[in-house]
Amino acid sequence: MTYKFKARLSSEWALEKPSGAVLPLSEVIRLLAAVDATGHIAGACKACGVSYRHGWGLLRNAEKEFEAPLLETSRRQGTKLTAFGQHLIWANRRVDARLMPTLESMASELQEELERLYPESQPRLRLHASHGFAVEGLMQLANGLDMLPLELRYRTAIEALASLDRGECDLAGFQVPVGEFEAPILQRYNEWLDPDRHRLIHLAVRNTGMFVQAGNPKNITSVADLVKPDVRFVNRQIGSSTRSLVGLMLKQLNIDTTRVQGFDSSEFTHMAIAAHIASGMADAGIGVETAAWRCGLWFIPLAKERYFFAVHRDTLNAPQMQRLLDLMKGEQYREYVAQLVGYDASCLGSVQTLEEAFGAAFTKSLPSARREFMIKP
Repeated sequence: MTYKFKARLSSEWALEKPSGAVLPLSEVIRLLAAVDATGHIAGACKACGVSYRHGWGLLRNAEKEFEAPLLETSRRQGTKLTAFGQHLIWANRRVDARLMPTLESMASELQEELERLYPESQPRLRLHASHGFAVEGLMQLANGLDMLPLELRYRTAIEALASLDRGECDLAGFQVPVGEFEAPILQRYNEWLDPDRHRLIHLAVRNTGMFVQAGNPKNITSVADLVKPDVRFVNRQIGSSTRSLVGLMLKQLNIDTTRVQGFDSSEFTHMAIAAHIASGMADAGIGVETAAWRCGLWFIPLAKERYFFAVHRDTLNAPQMQRLLDLMKGEQYREYVAQLVGYDASCLGSVQTLEEAFGAAFTKSLPSARREFMIKP
């Protein structure tokens, strides 16, 4: 089928006054972010494609409604945002980061429903994966080319692998840390990974670590510092592999999670964690280096993680899967992943068995009955 359209959903927030009048904020937020980036109102208006008069009027009206200044202007330093203005744009970024996985998944579902209305429509590859920058880039590239697009559902790694096991998706994304925490994380997955039925497509190796505010005002240097009484931590959602990794690191140090202020909090993406900290709502969180860099945070490396797509062995030779593999191995996508801060694309697109990927660590993570079956001559 010809790719006729792409469904999109986006978040937009507004303020409703007691009178019932509604103040839309999307354009105001875009202008504030542009002022923050350019350092002056004229450049912000040009970047947003509005006249100076219109942009200035919007910002002044917003200041009137909020009863608070949004901008500070000086001859030497140009225009910058007030603390109030900064909080507004970080609140918007945090909302976007939280909602993005849900909106993208819903848009993908809507796209699928609409395409079913066309008699010539063909099945698409279904990808279930936790949010990641390499996955995000693959979706954008695949759906922007003349190929059958990917249908995306954001899921935790276990949810994705369980979906693959039930036949509800064609690719399941999951990550595994390199080193001492590899085996215990693999134990979380082994119920859904079968060395006979499944193969792995290697996506990337990425740096995972602690995000702290620029300058590291709380002097946080390791996971052990999360128990400091003045440190507020923001965690990933229940069921996520990152949350499990944090738990393993704390357990290794004999630290009860109840001693960590904020351990029971939940954010669904790396960018949401970073935005949470950049906006001053937390002091530390854990995620991939790319998110810390994009939000101007300091990054403390903790582990390297390999990210894979698990697939059924029998689907590897399907034309749709081969087109996706060709795309992943192509120069355009390789360059995209290589420019992500903290990502290594050297093994991108390679297909491996579970034993080739994990060796003894995978065998060790299996239940004893399955392990004995595998090692029989």
